[in-house]
Amino acid sequence: MQYTIEEQVALIERGTVDVISRDELVRKLEKSRDTGRPLKVKAGFDPTAPDLHLGHTVLIQKLKHFQELGHEVHFLIGDFTGMIGDPTGKSETRKPLTKEDVARNAETYKEQIFKILDPAKTRVVFNSAWLSDLSAHEFIRLASQTTVARMLEREDFSERFKNERPISIHEFLYPLIQGYDSVAMEADVELGGTDQLFNLLMGRNLQKSWGQAPQVVLTMPLLEGLDGVNKMSKSLGNYIGITDSPDDIYGKVLSMSDSLMFRYYELLSDFSAGEIAVLRTDMENGVAHPKAIKQQLARELTARFHGQDAAVAAEANFERVFKNHDLPADMPEKHFPGAAESVWLPRLLADCELVKGTGEARRLIQQNAVSVDGDKVTDAEAVVAARGEYLLKVGKRRFCKAIFS
Repeated sequence: MQYTIEEQVALIERGTVDVISRDELVRKLEKSRDTGRPLKVKAGFDPTAPDLHLGHTVLIQKLKHFQELGHEVHFLIGDFTGMIGDPTGKSETRKPLTKEDVARNAETYKEQIFKILDPAKTRVVFNSAWLSDLSAHEFIRLASQTTVARMLEREDFSERFKNERPISIHEFLYPLIQGYDSVAMEADVELGGTDQLFNLLMGRNLQKSWGQAPQVVLTMPLLEGLDGVNKMSKSLGNYIGITDSPDDIYGKVLSMSDSLMFRYYELLSDFSAGEIAVLRTDMENGVAHPKAIKQQLARELTARFHGQDAAVAAEANFERVFKNHDLPADMPEKHFPGAAESVWLPRLLADCELVKGTGEARRLIQQNAVSVDGDKVTDAEAVVAARGEYLLKVGKRRFCKAIFS
């Protein structure tokens, strides 16, 4: 499908916070059309965590838009910068990752991004390819491109300086090195979160110093988590992980507020802006029920990471459990030898893989989120007899049948 310049700009700008600048974007798109050379679109990811959640995929979804428009996506894994540690938003010096950490996390990223991006249209690159070869002379030239005063304009550095918290010299190198990536790659466009604006603009400035046309900078918002207030974060527990089970993804999407779901539609859905506007109008006019609109989003996001069949099964399972109050059709079973008289309930929940550990189990019990055979348990020191069968439930969607022989 051929897109006009206006149609390309509309899709690219959808959901963005900053476009610096729109006029430059239009000129680059026109040149791409006239020369037949696709734009080189860059987004960098430091491999600091092995699992992505939907908040991370906002940028990846925008990269997919560029792929749909025929442009060239370069997914940059910052294996070199990852060993420095991005200081953005940090109140203290960040512990660098080891080479082993970086390599392990990078492989996981590569596996997960192709749940969204087209592998045939994506180039995965590592910035160690050019940064490891920079000479001391070249690093000095790079460091000469900005001043300490300019670096202290960054809010996180400024706050740490005022509060007399240490700032290591190598942290000042991070924005410069990220900016140099754009020079080495000759990027036409770079994407990042709003918290990365300083670093993205550094790339524009360095490209000018190296005699290149400056990249267009696009920033995307930080996606709110399921609470609708704080940004999505695993530490806050308001996230949807892309490796979550189909039932969890579907159920978590259904749990969000009606207003929040349109934020997710805009930033994560493949629905066009026009289609989303129709859905919103239909809900406001009472033509469509909010739950039906939310179910469409839940099916789409579940299918994206697990396939259409899994999305259909997750929806059926959700209806069976929460509408009809039945048990899930594929409820797991765990078999245990009845060697002991009793078993500590938090340990049983962990052994059934309903929680990550006994600490989480104790916390959930105290939050009234655990039931045994349909009865809520509030005592974190509770034990059950090691005989017979128990139906264990954690939260709204995690079930397991524990069977003692």
